[in-house]
Amino acid sequence: MSVSFSVIISVFNKEKYIKATIESVLKQSFKDFELIVVNDGSTDNSLDIIEGFKDERLKIISTKNQGASQCRNTGIKAAGNAFIALLDGDDLWDADYLKKVHDCIISFPNESVFATAVAHKYEDKIVAATYNFKQEKTYAVRNFFESSLDHTIITSSSVVFKNEILKKTGYFDPSIVSGQDTDLWIRIGLNYKVVFINEILAYYNYVPESLSNTVFSVKNKPKYDKYFELEKSNKSLKRYLDRNRFPLAILSKLEKNTERFKFYSSHINPKNLRPEQRIILFAPRWIVRLLLKLKSLNGEKLYYPVT
Repeated sequence: MSVSFSVIISVFNKEKYIKATIESVLKQSFKDFELIVVNDGSTDNSLDIIEGFKDERLKIISTKNQGASQCRNTGIKAAGNAFIALLDGDDLWDADYLKKVHDCIISFPNESVFATAVAHKYEDKIVAATYNFKQEKTYAVRNFFESSLDHTIITSSSVVFKNEILKKTGYFDPSIVSGQDTDLWIRIGLNYKVVFINEILAYYNYVPESLSNTVFSVKNKPKYDKYFELEKSNKSLKRYLDRNRFPLAILSKLEKNTERFKFYSSHINPKNLRPEQRIILFAPRWIVRLLLKLKSLNGEKLYYPVT
């Protein structure tokens, strides 16, 4: 079985990080790949840095700013290989990332989606992601929803999938401003198992100004209402969605958006939350703000405003 990858990096104003990100790809021990970097209308020095690389495997596409979803879709549609490997413009791969994913694909030729464990890279420390399951073996075929209750097993820098699956799942949804990753992962989870490699091979770089570290208004977040019917008969999907509705309910509370808070909280089955989440969900706003402030002082990554 021959395996080759199309690595897709979407970039918008990543001049501080894109050099290291691209280097982590070009230094891969596995060499059979093309690298497609889509510059999404960057207004900083990102494009100049990208163009400074001279490697025949590198293809650069520049577009007007169209958002992360369309940017990734553009790269995927330009891909010439059977397997798509996504990487964000400020994250990093271990030098053996593609090799170990390749070996996993060879071991599971009938599977279509592959993912590795990740770690969060801060300025002064690296923290391994904590998953809601224990996996002794290096490889395991997992249900996405059941395995993503604490930390998702699929991220936009640690997933590889057969290009052809998008015919069934569809691409990233450009209409979703924030949360488009989760929307696609749900569609993947409804159709495919995930082969999870229990080894940290991708590093999520904590960048304060990164879009993924920015608090978007809850109005721009997905409502997950299109899954109402499916979740009635799919318990693992329901539990996963409730775990994702919880932070959106909290964000609604912090923004004093009563309508959205009622919407999210009314569709959560409390039994699907951890005990502490059930308490926080209906705690007064000032208590939630205090807890977040304490987490912030401890250096933890937040998705909510603390002011």
